[in-house]
Amino acid sequence: MEYVVAAVILLVVLIVGAVGLVVPKMRRRDLPPPPTAGSTTTLERPPTAPEAPVEEELPPLIERPEPAAPVVVEEPPAPVVEEKPALERPEPSAGRLVRLRARLARSQSAFGRGLLSVLSRDHLEEEDWEEIEESLITADVGIEATQVIVERLRERVRILGTKTVAEVRAQLVEELVAALEPDMDRSLKTAPHDGRPAVVLVVGVNGAGKTTTCGKIGRVLIGDGGTVLFGAADTFRAAAADQIQTWGERVGAETVRGPEGGDPASVAFDAVKRGIDTNVDTVLIDTAGRLQNKVGLMDELGKVKRVVEKHGPVDETLLVLDATTGQNGLEQARVFTEVVDVTGVVLTKLDGTAKGGIVIAVQRKLGIPVKLVGLGEGPDDMAPFEPAAFVEALVGGDA
Repeated sequence: MEYVVAAVILLVVLIVGAVGLVVPKMRRRDLPPPPTAGSTTTLERPPTAPEAPVEEELPPLIERPEPAAPVVVEEPPAPVVEEKPALERPEPSAGRLVRLRARLARSQSAFGRGLLSVLSRDHLEEEDWEEIEESLITADVGIEATQVIVERLRERVRILGTKTVAEVRAQLVEELVAALEPDMDRSLKTAPHDGRPAVVLVVGVNGAGKTTTCGKIGRVLIGDGGTVLFGAADTFRAAAADQIQTWGERVGAETVRGPEGGDPASVAFDAVKRGIDTNVDTVLIDTAGRLQNKVGLMDELGKVKRVVEKHGPVDETLLVLDATTGQNGLEQARVFTEVVDVTGVVLTKLDGTAKGGIVIAVQRKLGIPVKLVGLGEGPDDMAPFEPAAFVEALVGGDA
């Protein structure tokens, strides 16, 4: 019995102890009671996160510069040496017209061959002579010159009669050569004198090919062994000065030019002065093209000549005429002659016309010799005019 009581007491003690341990823990877990009116509640701050440890700043790393690229010393480019084109050597002018006779093929058909076919008939009636007159007038020989030529041919035929074609041809050649007045002085006065170069003034209307002709004349003179200086006195067209300078560069001739729109008389004066200083043989002055009915322009041309003559007289004044203009060229020549005293005619584009007789008309009407003829577009297609060779080329066939 005592053992039972003791066991019960021990069991009770164990239960009470266990309860005492558990109850306080449960009380600590209970939520606090809700706040009542008028009471204050102390807010609990959540525990702050521990501050991150401050890292000590390390000294900056010492940057090692990248190895510099090797310095490449560029050698200066070698200067570009422009190779000057080889200077052209124009062929001598002697015999040039004979070599260019084939260029007169168009005029041959309308002029010489047509006349020969008529003159070779057994009996020439009045209608035949009218046909001959018409052929000559169509070829721009001119009415007066045609009448003289036909009258002389009629007289020859009446006295000698019409025989072989060769004889008729010889008669025709003689009469045409006579109409060209072969005794006229056709030499170009281009030799230096009195310690200065010869001065040649080149004039003409617009579109006659004057600047090109001026360049070709220079080639004729250089081909014959002379030295030339160009004066670009056509200041109204920059292209004209460039063109004449190009002609000069091809043959090693200097060109004196002025500002575009400048005084052409001043350029001409400077060109002659430069020619004196450089001791050249001939100064060729290219003037601006102008219409013969423009009084102001013609007066300016007279001024160019007067200013140039301060150095000395002008040796040659060459009028450039376009052969394709026909009889209109005669009026042009007449007006230019009055202003600047033309001493010779340069007839261009004879290869492009069937009117080769204009040569006869110009000389007979104006008393001015044709000194040069242009027979093509090539740089050396200009030749000194030789009446006999020209007629032979016009008539065609064998001499």
